[in-house]
Amino acid sequence: MTNELWRWSALDLAKAIRTRDVSSREAVQSCLERAALLNPRFNPLSEIHADQAIKAADAADAAVREGRELGLLHGVPVTIKANADLAGSATTNGVVAYRDVIARENNPAVDNWIKAGAVVIGRTNVPAFSWRWFTDNDLHGRTVNPFDAARTPGGSSGGAAVAAALGIGALAHGSDQGGSIRYPAYACGVAGLRPSQGRVPAYNASQRSERPVASQMAATQGPMGRTIADLRLGLAAMSSGDSRDPWWVPAPLDLRQPGESRRVALFRGPPAFQPDPAVLDALQRSAAWLEEAGYIVEEAEPPRFGEAAALWLEVLMNEASGSMQREIERAGDRAIQRAYRSMLAHTPVLEKDGFVNAMAMRTTILREWGEFFNRFPVLLMPVSLERPFLVDQDQQGDAAMAGMLRAQSPLVSTAVLGLPGLSVPVGLADGVPMGVQLVAGRFREDLCLAAGEALEARAAWSVLDRCPV
Repeated sequence: MTNELWRWSALDLAKAIRTRDVSSREAVQSCLERAALLNPRFNPLSEIHADQAIKAADAADAAVREGRELGLLHGVPVTIKANADLAGSATTNGVVAYRDVIARENNPAVDNWIKAGAVVIGRTNVPAFSWRWFTDNDLHGRTVNPFDAARTPGGSSGGAAVAAALGIGALAHGSDQGGSIRYPAYACGVAGLRPSQGRVPAYNASQRSERPVASQMAATQGPMGRTIADLRLGLAAMSSGDSRDPWWVPAPLDLRQPGESRRVALFRGPPAFQPDPAVLDALQRSAAWLEEAGYIVEEAEPPRFGEAAALWLEVLMNEASGSMQREIERAGDRAIQRAYRSMLAHTPVLEKDGFVNAMAMRTTILREWGEFFNRFPVLLMPVSLERPFLVDQDQQGDAAMAGMLRAQSPLVSTAVLGLPGLSVPVGLADGVPMGVQLVAGRFREDLCLAAGEALEARAAWSVLDRCPV
């Protein structure tokens, strides 16, 4: 252990604060000092809530002294993504026109962390409308990848990933509708869990209308951090039920049974689009590590993978072509407008019957994936088929976007099906973080986390030690 409390895991901080070995104030102050040092350079935080955080930390320490019941994250410093309601703070979602949209109540996932005792030290940056795999906007500026400034930190939870990588908070809140937790985790060398749709309750009272149905089925909120154990802790604290989200499911966090199959399907990507050699190397090493841990790894392709990836574009983009598109054109910055138009160029237009049929096909594909997971409980595959993209690669025209959409097929295919996915860092390639993705059936985050811990133990990766800051 070290006196630099910003280096400590959320699990260690929670234990030490509970036993009064350290105070919440000390932990929070350490992370705030880290933010003051590094935020001007890397810009992961769009807001720093120093005064409120110190007050909350003092209240947490008082609760410990008075012997009150303590939550799982009692006194632990965390960050909240700028697209989730945090009472008293603006839910800007990276949009200039939303800078005065002050939330009156917390998003349920945020509420759960705060009820568990977490101390919010700031808000993390996003692209406008949280709609790009790059984190930059006209309101809060660009977030910089601390490993390589020429490459994206990912998006839309790019600020969250950079904050976690730099030690600015022990846990970071993120959200994922098309890879927005897993891709930034991959790009910044941290761990990120996209839970199953329905696992973590969600609702923004500040939003003008309900999200459309395909977005509701794809979007989730989840934790990002430096260890798998911290993700377990963050998920447990985040997943309590809330009546504001009728999609929430009271599924147990651990469904494992003695004697369960240890088979893992290794999928290197679609034959038509060869992954980067560094991606293949990360997969091969990870497969060997899982075998070393007692798993049985076999090469297998999940059913209708290409159709699932195409479905994400078809249903989400057609759904967004109404009010969302009008809002992007009205209030979006040039970068999101350009990226959105390039995505739209690759989207087949679906009329009513076509959209209904596409949503029905989602059920067919999800059923077949469920049968696949009966044979292979865990799927090991890339996060992305390429190394983290160069900054603003989505601003380079429609052809560049086509390549990006192919590269992100492992992210969007699982998102549209509402499945859990875990991004695990496993090393570096030419100074750039590399990782792999673990996917399982609905509400089987437990299987992803267990396999992730096996990889983590063998990769011996420490982002704080490897990050060149």
